[in-house]
Amino acid sequence: MQGTAGTSIGQPNVIAMAFFFGFISITLGITFWAARRTHTTEHFYAAGRTISAGQNGFALAGDYMSAASFLGIAGLVSTTGFDGLIYSTGWLVGWPVVLFLIAEPLRNLGRYTFADVVAIRLRQTPVRIAAALGTLATVTLYLIAQMVGAGGLIRLMFGFSYEHAIILVGIVMIGYVLFGGMIATTWVQIVKAVLLMSGAFLLAVLVLLRFNLSPAALFAAAAEKYGAAVLAPGKLVSNPLDAISLGMALMFGTAGLPHILMRFYTVPDARAARASVFIATGLIGLFYLLTFILGFGAMVLVGPDTITAVDKGGNMAAPLLAELLGGTPFLGFIAAVAFATILAVVAGLTLSGAAALSHDLWVSVVRKGHADAREQLRVARLATLALGIVAVALGITFKGQNVAFMVSLAFAIAASANFPALVLAIFWRGYTTAGAVTSMATGTLTTLMLIYLSPTIQVDILGQDGAWFPLKNPALITVPLSFMAGILVSVLAPEVNAAAGFTRLERQTHLGTAGE
Repeated sequence: MQGTAGTSIGQPNVIAMAFFFGFISITLGITFWAARRTHTTEHFYAAGRTISAGQNGFALAGDYMSAASFLGIAGLVSTTGFDGLIYSTGWLVGWPVVLFLIAEPLRNLGRYTFADVVAIRLRQTPVRIAAALGTLATVTLYLIAQMVGAGGLIRLMFGFSYEHAIILVGIVMIGYVLFGGMIATTWVQIVKAVLLMSGAFLLAVLVLLRFNLSPAALFAAAAEKYGAAVLAPGKLVSNPLDAISLGMALMFGTAGLPHILMRFYTVPDARAARASVFIATGLIGLFYLLTFILGFGAMVLVGPDTITAVDKGGNMAAPLLAELLGGTPFLGFIAAVAFATILAVVAGLTLSGAAALSHDLWVSVVRKGHADAREQLRVARLATLALGIVAVALGITFKGQNVAFMVSLAFAIAASANFPALVLAIFWRGYTTAGAVTSMATGTLTTLMLIYLSPTIQVDILGQDGAWFPLKNPALITVPLSFMAGILVSVLAPEVNAAAGFTRLERQTHLGTAGE
């Protein structure tokens, strides 16, 4: 059976077009409905805080289960075996951190962005500038990954060129956020979560039917065909320090992702925030189990050579597997589901980036909080347009990169810049403005610098013989460094007002008044 998949890649797929335009029609209808209800900044950024715990749980899962999850992990498992699971494990174990450390304080202390929490008892201007820069760095890297996956999918479904596909995604993405805000984004993510879970479950069942519904038989077939090494760690990440560093980025990065943190402001209270995390964790855990089946199914039934011949990053493993098992119609369905996945995630990313530009920088820094509601909405929509254009340009530039790895870089910045600042601001009385700015700046800048000096950029992309920095992901160095920088500077430059405000912050953490 190997090698039979991929025969219709790059050709117009009528079934895919039907599913695609069906999804677009539904979501545009949602956007039109949401646009009529988006009149204030609270509706644009936080859906009026009217989303229930169940709805937000599905929306969180829809926001989190990205192209990296569906396309990237399945692709990594299909080409490297067991090691591909390190991504899904790292992404999943980050959710207990969110549940126990972040969800309740964030909902009670902030309004629209995580910078609201960090800056609540500190000087607004420097903290918000540093937080916005960290947010934009994270969002930009994450958007690159989504656009790369989207470009490959549109080429797969319609036979468009990669560049035209990226432009199409950018137009639809901008439309969702520009007119519908968080209300439209939430419901697009809910619809996407249901479609993605259904599609992945159906595809996994079809794989297991080839092996008498036995995962053990599937793994045995993989070992027989490609050697027992595919069932053991070490093929993708042979250096233990690389594995630890990647795991830290994925685990702590989850608690620092701006588009995920922003979702906690859409629910009415902290209890709903906690419940939504619990629901999302269950959905995400089940989904990652399914992607493991899909990855090994693609390895055995399609073959790594066929997969990488279609896309060198391995991102088309799941669609190729769908074509092999269900023909062109099922390929069309899975490809359209994957495209829905990307659209929902890029909408959330774009909204969080726009919030950083408009709420943190324009309203809080430039206008010192004196911008009226109409001006805030206008700036937010202009920021959305600008981010969309940047995402299109970067998506074209980074053609061919594996999307799971690109997202891991975004997680490294989130883990190194945003997570330490949040934890120290919430739980340490001695945290100061200088400490917060130093922590976030150190996390962002050192992560970007070490990524550039890493083997991924120096060897894989630039073609150098070696790299200045040995680790592919810098989180092992940058996360502790960010914590140390924030603590050291806060101790050396204490701030009386910041310490005095900690008692008020503790009370607000438990009672919750900021986001009401």
